[in-house]
Amino acid sequence: MREPGVQGKEASPMPEQDPRPPATSLAPHGAEVPASRRLLASWQRSEHYGVSPESIDPVWTGQVVSDSLFFECGHEVLTDLHATLAGEPVSLMLTDADGLVLNRFSSDASLLRALDAVHLAPGFAFSEREAGTTGLGLALADRTPSLVRAAEHYNASLATYTCAAVPVLDPVTGRLEGSVNITTWSQQSHGLLLALAQSAASSTAALMLARSRGRTPRSQPRGGVFRIQGSRLEPAPETLRAMSPAWADVAATAAGALAAGHAVAALGERGSGRATLLAQALRQAHPGTRILTVDVPAPAEVEAWLALWGPELAKAGTAVVLENAGMLPAWAAHEVQERIVHAGSPAPGGGPLWAVTAEQLADLPAPIAALVGALVQLSPLRERPGDVLPIARHAAREARLREVSFTRAAERALTAYEWPGNADELVRAVRSAASRAETIDLQHLPPEVLSRPPAHLTRLEALERDEIIRSLSRPGATVAGAATEIGISRATIYRRMARLGISMPTAPRPGSGPAGE
Repeated sequence: MREPGVQGKEASPMPEQDPRPPATSLAPHGAEVPASRRLLASWQRSEHYGVSPESIDPVWTGQVVSDSLFFECGHEVLTDLHATLAGEPVSLMLTDADGLVLNRFSSDASLLRALDAVHLAPGFAFSEREAGTTGLGLALADRTPSLVRAAEHYNASLATYTCAAVPVLDPVTGRLEGSVNITTWSQQSHGLLLALAQSAASSTAALMLARSRGRTPRSQPRGGVFRIQGSRLEPAPETLRAMSPAWADVAATAAGALAAGHAVAALGERGSGRATLLAQALRQAHPGTRILTVDVPAPAEVEAWLALWGPELAKAGTAVVLENAGMLPAWAAHEVQERIVHAGSPAPGGGPLWAVTAEQLADLPAPIAALVGALVQLSPLRERPGDVLPIARHAAREARLREVSFTRAAERALTAYEWPGNADELVRAVRSAASRAETIDLQHLPPEVLSRPPAHLTRLEALERDEIIRSLSRPGATVAGAATEIGISRATIYRRMARLGISMPTAPRPGSGPAGE
Protein backbone atom coordinates (compact mmCIF):
# COMPACT_ATOMS: atom_id res chain seq x y z
CA MET A 1 0.00 0.00 0.00
CA ARG A 2 1.78 3.11 -1.18
CA GLU A 3 1.18 6.28 0.75
CA PRO A 4 0.50 9.56 -1.10
CA GLY A 5 3.39 11.20 -2.86
CA VAL A 6 5.70 8.19 -2.86
CA GLN A 7 6.75 7.16 -6.33
CA GLY A 8 8.16 3.71 -6.70
CA LYS A 9 8.76 0.69 -8.82
CA GLU A 10 8.16 -2.82 -7.55
CA ALA A 11 11.14 -5.11 -7.45
CA SER A 12 11.49 -8.38 -9.31
CA PRO A 13 9.44 -11.42 -8.25
CA MET A 14 10.42 -13.14 -5.04
CA PRO A 15 12.63 -16.21 -5.32
CA GLU A 16 11.19 -19.58 -4.43
CA GLN A 17 11.60 -20.88 -0.89
CA ASP A 18 14.28 -23.47 -0.14
CA PRO A 19 12.64 -26.89 -0.64
CA ARG A 20 15.25 -28.82 1.35
CA PRO A 21 13.97 -30.74 4.39
CA PRO A 22 14.93 -29.42 7.85
CA ALA A 23 18.04 -30.79 9.51
CA THR A 24 17.85 -32.91 12.64
CA SER A 25 18.50 -30.96 15.85
CA LEU A 26 18.59 -31.68 19.55
CA ALA A 27 15.46 -30.39 21.27
CA PRO A 28 15.83 -28.54 24.61
CA HIS A 29 14.55 -31.60 26.47
CA GLY A 30 17.10 -33.91 24.80
CA ALA A 31 15.20 -35.56 21.92
CA GLU A 32 16.51 -35.42 18.35
CA VAL A 33 13.89 -34.04 15.95
CA PRO A 34 13.89 -32.53 12.43
CA ALA A 35 13.84 -28.80 13.17
CA SER A 36 12.81 -26.15 10.67
CA ARG A 37 14.15 -22.62 10.83
CA ARG A 38 10.94 -21.42 12.49
CA LEU A 39 11.06 -24.17 15.08
CA LEU A 40 14.69 -23.47 15.97
CA ALA A 41 13.90 -19.75 16.31
CA SER A 42 10.98 -20.59 18.60
CA TRP A 43 13.17 -22.80 20.80
CA GLN A 44 15.69 -19.97 21.06
CA ARG A 45 12.99 -17.47 22.03
CA SER A 46 11.60 -19.90 24.63
CA GLU A 47 15.06 -20.26 26.17
CA HIS A 48 15.45 -16.47 26.18
CA TYR A 49 12.10 -16.14 28.00
CA GLY A 50 13.34 -18.51 30.69
CA VAL A 51 10.76 -21.24 30.03
CA SER A 52 11.58 -24.58 31.67
CA PRO A 53 12.13 -27.46 29.20
CA GLU A 54 10.97 -29.96 31.82
CA SER A 55 8.01 -28.60 33.80
CA ILE A 56 5.01 -26.58 32.64
CA ASP A 57 3.63 -23.75 34.78
CA PRO A 58 1.63 -21.29 32.64
CA VAL A 59 0.12 -18.11 34.05
CA TRP A 60 -3.43 -18.26 35.42
CA THR A 61 -5.27 -15.07 34.51
CA GLY A 62 -8.68 -15.85 35.95
CA GLN A 63 -11.79 -14.52 34.24
CA VAL A 64 -12.01 -14.96 30.48
CA VAL A 65 -13.41 -12.03 28.50
CA SER A 66 -16.16 -13.38 26.28
CA ASP A 67 -17.92 -10.29 24.90
CA SER A 68 -15.83 -9.74 21.78
CA LEU A 69 -16.95 -10.37 18.20
CA PHE A 70 -14.01 -12.75 17.80
CA PHE A 71 -15.06 -14.85 20.78
CA GLU A 72 -18.70 -14.88 19.68
CA CYS A 73 -17.90 -16.06 16.15
CA GLY A 74 -15.11 -18.44 17.13
CA HIS A 75 -17.21 -20.05 19.85
CA GLU A 76 -20.02 -20.62 17.36
CA VAL A 77 -17.69 -22.16 14.76
CA LEU A 78 -16.01 -24.48 17.26
CA THR A 79 -19.36 -25.52 18.74
CA ASP A 80 -20.51 -26.67 15.30
CA LEU A 81 -17.18 -28.36 14.56
CA HIS A 82 -17.24 -30.17 17.92
CA ALA A 83 -20.65 -31.60 17.08
CA THR A 84 -19.20 -33.20 13.93
CA LEU A 85 -16.18 -34.64 15.80
CA ALA A 86 -18.06 -36.34 18.61
CA GLY A 87 -16.08 -39.30 19.90
CA GLU A 88 -12.81 -38.21 18.27
CA PRO A 89 -9.74 -37.80 20.55
CA VAL A 90 -9.29 -34.10 19.79
CA SER A 91 -9.67 -30.88 21.74
CA LEU A 92 -10.74 -27.64 20.07
CA MET A 93 -9.70 -24.32 21.61
CA LEU A 94 -9.93 -20.62 21.00
CA THR A 95 -7.19 -18.31 22.33
CA ASP A 96 -6.78 -14.56 22.35
CA ALA A 97 -3.79 -12.76 20.81
CA ASP A 98 -1.76 -13.23 24.01
CA GLY A 99 -2.27 -16.99 24.06
CA LEU A 100 -4.93 -16.98 26.78
CA VAL A 101 -7.16 -20.05 26.32
CA LEU A 102 -10.74 -18.75 26.04
CA ASN A 103 -12.69 -22.00 25.68
CA ARG A 104 -12.20 -25.71 25.10
CA PHE A 105 -14.28 -28.45 23.49
CA SER A 106 -13.70 -32.21 23.64
CA SER A 107 -15.76 -35.35 24.17
CA ASP A 108 -12.70 -37.43 25.14
CA ALA A 109 -12.58 -37.55 28.95
CA SER A 110 -9.05 -38.96 29.14
CA LEU A 111 -7.70 -36.23 26.86
CA LEU A 112 -9.42 -33.54 28.94
CA ARG A 113 -7.90 -34.91 32.15
CA ALA A 114 -4.45 -34.97 30.55
CA LEU A 115 -4.82 -31.39 29.30
CA ASP A 116 -5.93 -30.26 32.74
CA ALA A 117 -2.73 -31.80 34.14
CA VAL A 118 -0.62 -29.50 31.94
CA HIS A 119 -2.99 -26.53 32.44
CA LEU A 120 -4.02 -26.32 28.78
CA ALA A 121 -7.44 -25.07 29.84
CA PRO A 122 -9.54 -21.87 29.82
CA GLY A 123 -8.02 -19.09 31.90
CA PHE A 124 -4.38 -20.15 31.38
CA ALA A 125 -1.96 -18.27 29.11
CA PHE A 126 -0.07 -20.54 26.71
CA SER A 127 2.00 -18.16 24.61
CA GLU A 128 5.70 -18.82 23.95
CA ARG A 129 6.59 -16.66 26.96
CA GLU A 130 4.61 -18.89 29.30
CA ALA A 131 4.79 -22.37 27.76
CA GLY A 132 7.58 -22.28 25.19
CA THR A 133 7.15 -23.74 21.72
CA THR A 134 3.62 -25.02 21.12
CA GLY A 135 1.35 -24.97 18.09
CA LEU A 136 -0.67 -22.02 19.33
CA GLY A 137 2.36 -20.12 20.64
CA LEU A 138 4.18 -20.48 17.32
CA ALA A 139 1.08 -19.54 15.30
CA LEU A 140 0.62 -16.34 17.31
CA ALA A 141 4.32 -15.42 17.25
CA ASP A 142 4.76 -15.93 13.50
CA ARG A 143 1.16 -15.13 12.46
CA THR A 144 1.04 -18.21 10.27
CA PRO A 145 -0.55 -21.71 10.50
CA SER A 146 1.65 -23.96 12.63
CA LEU A 147 1.84 -27.66 13.47
CA VAL A 148 3.99 -28.77 16.41
CA ARG A 149 4.34 -32.52 16.88
CA ALA A 150 5.33 -34.49 19.97
CA ALA A 151 9.01 -33.83 20.76
CA GLU A 152 9.02 -30.61 18.75
CA HIS A 153 7.48 -28.94 21.82
CA TYR A 154 9.99 -27.01 23.91
CA ASN A 155 8.63 -28.53 27.10
CA ALA A 156 8.97 -32.29 27.61
CA SER A 157 5.61 -32.51 29.42
CA LEU A 158 3.86 -31.56 26.17
CA ALA A 159 5.62 -34.21 24.07
CA THR A 160 2.60 -36.54 24.25
CA TYR A 161 0.54 -34.11 22.16
CA THR A 162 0.41 -32.78 18.62
CA CYS A 163 -1.06 -29.29 18.21
CA ALA A 164 -2.23 -27.46 15.09
CA ALA A 165 -3.06 -23.76 15.38
CA VAL A 166 -4.01 -21.01 12.95
CA PRO A 167 -4.05 -17.27 13.73
CA VAL A 168 -7.28 -15.34 13.19
CA LEU A 169 -6.97 -11.75 11.95
CA ASP A 170 -9.76 -9.19 12.08
CA PRO A 171 -10.96 -9.17 8.45
CA VAL A 172 -11.41 -5.38 8.51
CA THR A 173 -8.47 -4.03 10.51
CA GLY A 174 -6.00 -6.87 9.98
CA ARG A 175 -5.18 -6.96 13.70
CA LEU A 176 -4.37 -10.28 15.32
CA GLU A 177 -7.39 -11.41 17.35
CA GLY A 178 -6.24 -14.84 18.49
CA SER A 179 -6.02 -18.39 17.22
CA VAL A 180 -7.90 -21.62 16.66
CA ASN A 181 -6.02 -24.54 18.22
CA ILE A 182 -6.67 -28.28 17.79
CA THR A 183 -4.81 -30.70 20.05
CA THR A 184 -4.67 -34.49 19.94
CA TRP A 185 -2.44 -37.31 21.21
CA SER A 186 0.94 -37.44 19.51
CA GLN A 187 0.42 -41.03 18.37
CA GLN A 188 -2.78 -40.08 16.51
CA SER A 189 -2.74 -39.35 12.78
CA HIS A 190 -2.33 -35.61 12.28
CA GLY A 191 -2.46 -35.43 8.48
CA LEU A 192 -5.63 -33.32 8.37
CA LEU A 193 -5.24 -31.57 11.72
CA LEU A 194 -3.79 -28.34 10.32
CA ALA A 195 -6.29 -28.25 7.44
CA LEU A 196 -9.12 -28.61 9.96
CA ALA A 197 -7.76 -25.74 12.04
CA GLN A 198 -7.36 -23.59 8.92
CA SER A 199 -10.95 -24.25 7.95
CA ALA A 200 -12.21 -23.26 11.41
CA ALA A 201 -10.08 -20.10 11.45
CA SER A 202 -11.31 -19.09 7.98
CA SER A 203 -14.92 -19.68 9.01
CA THR A 204 -14.42 -17.55 12.12
CA ALA A 205 -12.98 -14.64 10.12
CA ALA A 206 -15.77 -14.93 7.52
CA LEU A 207 -18.42 -14.89 10.24
CA MET A 208 -16.78 -11.84 11.83
CA LEU A 209 -16.93 -10.02 8.50
CA ALA A 210 -20.56 -10.98 7.95
CA ARG A 211 -21.47 -9.55 11.35
CA SER A 212 -19.43 -6.38 11.02
CA ARG A 213 -22.33 -4.57 9.31
CA GLY A 214 -20.92 -3.42 6.03
CA ARG A 215 -17.31 -2.68 6.93
CA THR A 216 -14.93 -3.19 4.03
CA PRO A 217 -12.56 -6.15 4.35
CA ARG A 218 -8.89 -5.25 4.43
CA SER A 219 -6.89 -6.39 1.43
CA GLN A 220 -4.34 -9.12 2.07
CA PRO A 221 -0.74 -7.92 2.53
CA ARG A 222 1.21 -8.22 -0.72
CA GLY A 223 4.53 -6.99 0.56
CA GLY A 224 7.15 -5.76 -1.86
CA VAL A 225 10.23 -3.62 -2.14
CA PHE A 226 9.91 -0.16 -3.63
CA ARG A 227 12.43 2.53 -4.45
CA ILE A 228 11.54 6.18 -3.92
CA GLN A 229 13.01 8.14 -6.80
CA GLY A 230 15.79 10.34 -5.48
CA SER A 231 15.27 13.12 -8.03
CA ARG A 232 12.00 14.28 -6.47
CA LEU A 233 10.83 15.25 -3.02
CA GLU A 234 7.81 13.48 -1.60
CA PRO A 235 5.23 14.61 -2.55
CA ALA A 236 6.51 17.85 -4.16
CA PRO A 237 7.95 21.18 -2.91
CA GLU A 238 4.69 23.12 -3.32
CA THR A 239 2.74 20.42 -1.51
CA LEU A 240 5.24 20.34 1.34
CA ARG A 241 4.99 24.09 1.83
CA ALA A 242 1.19 23.82 2.02
CA MET A 243 1.09 21.05 4.60
CA SER A 244 -0.20 21.83 8.09
CA PRO A 245 2.02 22.72 11.08
CA ALA A 246 1.00 19.39 12.64
CA TRP A 247 2.68 17.56 9.76
CA ALA A 248 5.65 19.91 9.50
CA ASP A 249 6.47 19.69 13.23
CA VAL A 250 6.49 15.88 13.22
CA ALA A 251 8.58 15.78 10.03
CA ALA A 252 11.10 18.20 11.52
CA THR A 253 11.40 16.11 14.69
CA ALA A 254 11.98 12.95 12.65
CA ALA A 255 14.57 14.67 10.45
CA GLY A 256 16.46 15.92 13.49
CA ALA A 257 16.59 12.45 15.01
CA LEU A 258 17.72 10.88 11.73
CA ALA A 259 20.41 13.52 11.29
CA ALA A 260 21.69 12.68 14.78
CA GLY A 261 22.07 9.02 13.80
CA HIS A 262 18.95 7.60 15.45
CA ALA A 263 16.55 5.10 13.94
CA VAL A 264 13.02 6.58 13.99
CA ALA A 265 9.68 4.87 14.47
CA ALA A 266 6.66 6.72 13.07
CA LEU A 267 3.49 5.65 14.89
CA GLY A 268 -0.05 6.22 13.69
CA GLU A 269 -3.00 4.74 11.87
CA ARG A 270 -2.53 2.91 8.59
CA GLY A 271 -2.65 5.17 5.58
CA SER A 272 -2.03 8.35 7.59
CA GLY A 273 1.19 9.08 5.68
CA ARG A 274 3.81 7.60 8.01
CA ALA A 275 6.11 6.26 5.29
CA THR A 276 5.80 9.47 3.28
CA LEU A 277 6.71 11.51 6.34
CA LEU A 278 9.76 9.35 7.03
CA ALA A 279 10.86 9.59 3.38
CA GLN A 280 10.66 13.39 3.59
CA ALA A 281 12.59 13.40 6.86
CA LEU A 282 15.30 11.14 5.42
CA ARG A 283 15.62 13.36 2.37
CA GLN A 284 15.95 16.42 4.59
CA ALA A 285 18.46 14.82 6.96
CA HIS A 286 20.48 13.00 4.30
CA PRO A 287 20.06 14.66 0.86
CA GLY A 288 20.72 12.40 -2.12
CA THR A 289 20.03 9.22 -0.19
CA ARG A 290 18.54 6.28 -2.07
CA ILE A 291 15.40 5.28 -0.14
CA LEU A 292 13.74 1.87 -0.16
CA THR A 293 10.35 1.27 1.42
CA VAL A 294 9.62 -2.36 2.32
CA ASP A 295 6.15 -3.50 3.34
CA VAL A 296 5.63 -6.76 5.23
CA PRO A 297 3.98 -9.46 3.05
CA ALA A 298 1.96 -12.53 4.05
CA PRO A 299 3.89 -14.74 6.52
CA ALA A 300 4.59 -17.46 3.94
CA GLU A 301 6.47 -14.94 1.76
CA VAL A 302 8.55 -13.24 4.43
CA GLU A 303 11.72 -15.31 3.98
CA ALA A 304 12.00 -14.52 0.26
CA TRP A 305 11.01 -10.89 0.90
CA LEU A 306 13.83 -10.51 3.43
CA ALA A 307 16.31 -11.89 0.91
CA LEU A 308 15.35 -9.14 -1.54
CA TRP A 309 16.09 -6.11 0.60
CA GLY A 310 18.13 -7.32 3.60
CA PRO A 311 21.51 -6.85 1.86
CA GLU A 312 20.61 -3.21 1.12
CA LEU A 313 21.04 -2.27 4.79
CA ALA A 314 24.82 -2.55 4.47
CA LYS A 315 25.06 -0.29 1.40
CA ALA A 316 26.32 3.27 1.84
CA GLY A 317 23.91 6.00 0.76
CA THR A 318 20.87 3.74 1.14
CA ALA A 319 18.03 4.10 3.64
CA VAL A 320 15.27 1.59 4.37
CA VAL A 321 11.77 2.38 5.64
CA LEU A 322 10.19 -0.78 7.08
CA GLU A 323 6.41 -0.38 6.96
CA ASN A 324 3.94 -2.08 9.32
CA ALA A 325 6.62 -3.81 11.38
CA GLY A 326 3.97 -5.12 13.74
CA MET A 327 2.99 -7.66 11.09
CA LEU A 328 6.43 -9.35 11.13
CA PRO A 329 6.61 -12.96 12.33
CA ALA A 330 8.72 -13.27 15.48
CA TRP A 331 11.57 -15.12 13.74
CA ALA A 332 11.74 -12.46 11.03
CA ALA A 333 11.88 -9.64 13.59
CA HIS A 334 14.96 -11.28 15.13
CA GLU A 335 16.56 -11.65 11.71
CA VAL A 336 15.92 -7.99 10.85
CA GLN A 337 17.54 -7.03 14.16
CA GLU A 338 20.58 -9.18 13.37
CA ARG A 339 20.95 -7.67 9.90
CA ILE A 340 20.79 -4.13 11.31
CA VAL A 341 23.31 -4.87 14.05
CA HIS A 342 25.62 -6.65 11.60
CA ALA A 343 25.50 -3.65 9.23
CA GLY A 344 26.86 -1.33 11.94
CA SER A 345 25.76 1.80 13.77
CA PRO A 346 23.44 4.31 12.05
CA ALA A 347 24.80 7.37 10.26
CA PRO A 348 26.76 9.57 10.83
CA GLY A 349 28.89 6.59 11.85
CA GLY A 350 28.57 5.08 8.39
CA GLY A 351 26.15 2.23 9.19
CA PRO A 352 22.59 1.63 8.04
CA LEU A 353 20.00 4.37 7.75
CA TRP A 354 16.60 2.97 8.59
CA ALA A 355 13.21 3.85 9.99
CA VAL A 356 10.07 1.92 10.76
CA THR A 357 6.29 2.40 10.96
CA ALA A 358 3.69 0.81 13.23
CA GLU A 359 0.26 1.68 14.55
CA GLN A 360 1.31 1.68 18.22
CA LEU A 361 4.55 1.33 20.14
CA ALA A 362 3.26 -1.96 21.55
CA ASP A 363 2.98 -3.32 17.99
CA LEU A 364 6.73 -3.00 17.36
CA PRO A 365 8.45 -6.38 17.81
CA ALA A 366 10.77 -6.22 20.82
CA PRO A 367 13.99 -6.94 18.85
CA ILE A 368 13.31 -3.96 16.56
CA ALA A 369 11.95 -1.67 19.27
CA ALA A 370 15.22 -2.13 21.16
CA LEU A 371 17.12 -0.48 18.27
CA VAL A 372 14.78 2.50 17.80
CA GLY A 373 16.23 5.77 19.08
CA ALA A 374 13.31 8.15 18.56
CA LEU A 375 9.52 8.01 18.28
CA VAL A 376 7.21 10.37 16.40
CA GLN A 377 3.42 10.24 16.47
CA LEU A 378 1.49 11.19 13.33
CA SER A 379 -2.15 12.11 13.90
CA PRO A 380 -4.83 10.62 11.63
CA LEU A 381 -6.00 12.77 8.74
CA ARG A 382 -9.32 13.59 10.47
CA GLU A 383 -7.28 15.51 13.05
CA ARG A 384 -5.26 17.31 10.36
CA PRO A 385 -7.92 18.99 8.18
CA GLY A 386 -5.30 21.44 6.93
CA ASP A 387 -3.57 18.60 5.07
CA VAL A 388 -6.65 17.42 3.15
CA LEU A 389 -6.60 19.92 0.27
CA PRO A 390 -2.81 19.91 -0.28
CA ILE A 391 -2.89 16.11 -0.53
CA ALA A 392 -6.00 16.20 -2.73
CA ARG A 393 -4.47 18.70 -5.17
CA HIS A 394 -1.27 16.68 -5.34
CA ALA A 395 -3.18 13.43 -5.97
CA ALA A 396 -5.23 15.05 -8.73
CA ARG A 397 -2.12 16.51 -10.34
CA GLU A 398 -0.41 13.11 -10.30
CA ALA A 399 -3.47 11.45 -11.83
CA ARG A 400 -3.75 13.92 -14.76
CA LEU A 401 -0.13 15.15 -14.96
CA ARG A 402 -1.46 18.70 -14.85
CA GLU A 403 -3.33 20.97 -12.48
CA VAL A 404 -6.92 19.95 -11.70
CA SER A 405 -9.29 22.40 -10.01
CA PHE A 406 -11.93 21.82 -7.34
CA THR A 407 -15.20 23.64 -6.78
CA ARG A 408 -15.69 25.25 -3.38
CA ALA A 409 -18.44 22.75 -2.59
CA ALA A 410 -16.10 19.86 -3.34
CA GLU A 411 -13.38 21.42 -1.18
CA ARG A 412 -15.81 21.82 1.71
CA ALA A 413 -16.98 18.22 1.35
CA LEU A 414 -13.42 16.87 1.27
CA THR A 415 -12.39 18.89 4.32
CA ALA A 416 -15.51 18.01 6.33
CA TYR A 417 -15.27 14.24 5.78
CA GLU A 418 -13.49 12.25 8.52
CA TRP A 419 -11.52 9.94 6.15
CA PRO A 420 -11.52 6.72 8.18
CA GLY A 421 -9.08 5.29 5.63
CA ASN A 422 -6.83 8.34 6.09
CA ALA A 423 -4.72 9.75 3.26
CA ASP A 424 -4.89 6.47 1.33
CA GLU A 425 -8.68 6.78 1.06
CA LEU A 426 -8.43 10.47 0.10
CA VAL A 427 -5.93 9.76 -2.66
CA ARG A 428 -8.07 6.95 -4.11
CA ALA A 429 -11.19 9.16 -4.10
CA VAL A 430 -9.46 12.12 -5.74
CA ARG A 431 -7.66 10.06 -8.39
CA SER A 432 -10.97 8.47 -9.36
CA ALA A 433 -12.63 11.88 -9.56
CA ALA A 434 -9.74 13.41 -11.53
CA SER A 435 -9.96 10.63 -14.11
CA ARG A 436 -13.50 11.79 -14.96
CA ALA A 437 -13.37 15.58 -14.77
CA GLU A 438 -11.18 18.63 -15.33
CA THR A 439 -12.91 20.35 -12.41
CA ILE A 440 -13.85 18.12 -9.50
CA ASP A 441 -17.34 18.80 -8.12
CA LEU A 442 -19.70 17.02 -5.72
CA GLN A 443 -21.00 14.55 -8.28
CA HIS A 444 -17.46 13.24 -8.83
CA LEU A 445 -16.88 12.33 -5.17
CA PRO A 446 -17.79 8.99 -3.55
CA PRO A 447 -21.24 8.98 -1.90
CA GLU A 448 -19.84 8.26 1.55
CA VAL A 449 -17.92 11.56 1.44
CA LEU A 450 -21.24 13.41 1.27
CA SER A 451 -23.06 11.62 4.09
CA ARG A 452 -22.69 11.14 7.82
CA PRO A 453 -24.54 7.88 8.56
CA PRO A 454 -25.15 7.33 12.30
CA ALA A 455 -24.14 3.66 12.02
CA HIS A 456 -22.94 1.13 9.45
CA LEU A 457 -25.43 0.89 6.60
CA THR A 458 -27.02 -2.22 5.22
CA ARG A 459 -26.52 -2.85 1.52
CA LEU A 460 -30.06 -1.61 0.80
CA GLU A 461 -29.50 1.57 2.84
CA ALA A 462 -26.21 2.20 1.05
CA LEU A 463 -27.92 1.89 -2.35
CA GLU A 464 -30.64 4.31 -1.20
CA ARG A 465 -28.02 6.78 0.02
CA ASP A 466 -26.08 6.59 -3.23
CA GLU A 467 -29.22 7.24 -5.32
CA ILE A 468 -30.22 10.29 -3.27
CA ILE A 469 -26.69 11.72 -3.39
CA ARG A 470 -26.45 11.07 -7.13
CA SER A 471 -29.61 13.11 -7.70
CA LEU A 472 -28.66 15.89 -5.30
CA SER A 473 -25.12 16.32 -6.62
CA ARG A 474 -26.15 17.21 -10.17
CA PRO A 475 -25.30 20.83 -11.06
CA GLY A 476 -28.24 23.05 -10.09
CA ALA A 477 -30.09 20.23 -8.34
CA THR A 478 -32.64 20.96 -5.59
CA VAL A 479 -34.11 18.69 -2.93
CA ALA A 480 -37.55 19.01 -4.51
CA GLY A 481 -36.14 18.11 -7.92
CA ALA A 482 -34.25 15.12 -6.52
CA ALA A 483 -37.44 13.89 -4.81
CA THR A 484 -39.34 14.10 -8.07
CA GLU A 485 -36.59 12.28 -9.96
CA ILE A 486 -36.49 9.44 -7.42
CA GLY A 487 -40.30 9.28 -7.19
CA ILE A 488 -40.86 10.20 -3.55
CA SER A 489 -42.28 13.25 -1.77
CA ARG A 490 -40.16 16.14 -0.54
CA ALA A 491 -41.03 15.30 3.09
CA THR A 492 -39.92 11.71 2.54
CA ILE A 493 -36.57 12.66 1.03
CA TYR A 494 -35.86 15.01 3.94
CA ARG A 495 -36.61 12.21 6.41
CA ARG A 496 -34.36 9.80 4.52
CA MET A 497 -31.58 12.36 4.26
CA ALA A 498 -31.69 12.81 8.03
CA ARG A 499 -31.76 9.06 8.66
CA LEU A 500 -28.88 8.38 6.25
CA GLY A 501 -26.82 11.33 7.44
CA ILE A 502 -26.81 13.12 4.08
CA SER A 503 -25.67 16.71 4.48
CA MET A 504 -24.93 18.34 1.15
CA PRO A 505 -22.38 21.17 1.12
CA THR A 506 -23.68 24.34 -0.47
CA ALA A 507 -22.63 24.38 -4.10
CA PRO A 508 -21.39 27.55 -5.79
CA ARG A 509 -23.74 29.46 -8.02
CA PRO A 510 -23.75 28.33 -11.65
CA GLY A 511 -20.94 30.00 -13.53
CA SER A 512 -18.95 30.85 -10.40
CA GLY A 513 -16.11 28.51 -11.54
CA PRO A 514 -13.74 26.41 -9.51
CA ALA A 515 -12.36 27.44 -6.17
CA GLY A 516 -9.58 29.91 -6.27
CA GLU A 517 -10.48 31.50 -9.62
